[in-house]
Amino acid sequence: MIAAPPRPAAFAALAATRPAPAGASFLRTGAHARRLLLLKALLVRVRRHRDEVAPETLRGFDTAWRLLERTERTAPAVVRAVLDYPTTGAWLAAALTEPAGPALDRHLARLEPIAATAALRAGRRLDLVIQAPAGVLSLPGVGSVLVTPGPVRLTSRSQVVRIHSEGARGAPAALLRVTDGRPGDSDGAGVGPGAAAGAGAVTGSGPGWRGLRGLSGGAARLEDLDPYRVPPGGVGTPARVAAERPDIDHAAWSGHWRAARELLRRTDRERAAEVGRTVGALVPLVPQGPRSVGATLSVAPGAVLMTPSAGAFDMAETLVHELHHGKLSTLHELVPLYRPGHAVLYRVGWRTDERPVAGVFQGAYAHLALADLWRRARDAPGVPGPWRARAVHQFDHVHDQVGEALAMLLESDELTNEGREFARQMRQLHASLGASHGPRG
Repeated sequence: MIAAPPRPAAFAALAATRPAPAGASFLRTGAHARRLLLLKALLVRVRRHRDEVAPETLRGFDTAWRLLERTERTAPAVVRAVLDYPTTGAWLAAALTEPAGPALDRHLARLEPIAATAALRAGRRLDLVIQAPAGVLSLPGVGSVLVTPGPVRLTSRSQVVRIHSEGARGAPAALLRVTDGRPGDSDGAGVGPGAAAGAGAVTGSGPGWRGLRGLSGGAARLEDLDPYRVPPGGVGTPARVAAERPDIDHAAWSGHWRAARELLRRTDRERAAEVGRTVGALVPLVPQGPRSVGATLSVAPGAVLMTPSAGAFDMAETLVHELHHGKLSTLHELVPLYRPGHAVLYRVGWRTDERPVAGVFQGAYAHLALADLWRRARDAPGVPGPWRARAVHQFDHVHDQVGEALAMLLESDELTNEGREFARQMRQLHASLGASHGPRG
């Protein structure tokens, strides 16, 4: 998807890793436009190859699409919030690349709970039967219900939605309640930062109900339920896989999140606010080593995947680092920064293996954001002494590495005109940071 670059001031702010409103708006609008484009592509695929989809799956897909259209007419902001939830993007990517067959049918069935989630958050009356062949009804950004495998009926009256298995009539039903306010931290969820004004928050109770849990001091969710939160094969090398709820210490995650947000606020208020606005889902991965390892998915902006952190410093750095991977991925999809197809590899200071131009660009941008953060931590009043000392050390370690990577990028013939200008603007920030001379005061 190629879009016109943002205005020069917004482009410069993005290159300087700063959370300017114009740049954030450009990325958010562009990511949503891409999400709609992919959704339309999936609809076109289904309509052109209807004979390759199981009849029951096709009926459910068509019903869900019509429900989504009706909800969008009266509550477009609610539908947008549900469609923009990170795992919806991961679902679309999986469905669009899956060959015809049972696996594709399972992906297509996901549109039913997506449409149902939008409808119930918009306060629509529901009397809907959807399929849950694996015995789990997953509502994106809200939670999940364990049910008897097979059809599940959702019926609403006033602001209460009953969920029960069609094959287990008479059994107690799970109940969802839609309210106007924000959900509590323990038993319900919205859809994270950027959620639509007027959209209902959802809380749940009853047999089988598991709600997403909030993270203190923000609207982000600890996403440990959605089947699309991590690709089936994991992320990275070696592959990192999703942690399961029984193995996750929610109190520790929430405490580190709160402490990291406060640390960022003391260091750089704009950066702290950007994390709060942008990170809608924090996805726990199975631990690997003492320090946190993070990841992002280009198809799921707004989600940060990470192993448990060693504390506030560790989480703050991981959040900023991964947030900038996500920003650059979204920008590159809208305005290509480098050309595909080249096989030139480069060696950078923060990796032991050689990297293609995409990896150099990504690493330079994320580490430049960290260098800016650490330089501010050196000078900001009121930051903890250990954080200041750590920041000075980390800045010294990374500053020259970023400079070398930027030189590689600017000498490469693989960048587009926009990519070259973006790298030049990055170099300006890098030069303005100078070299660290130890803590002041």
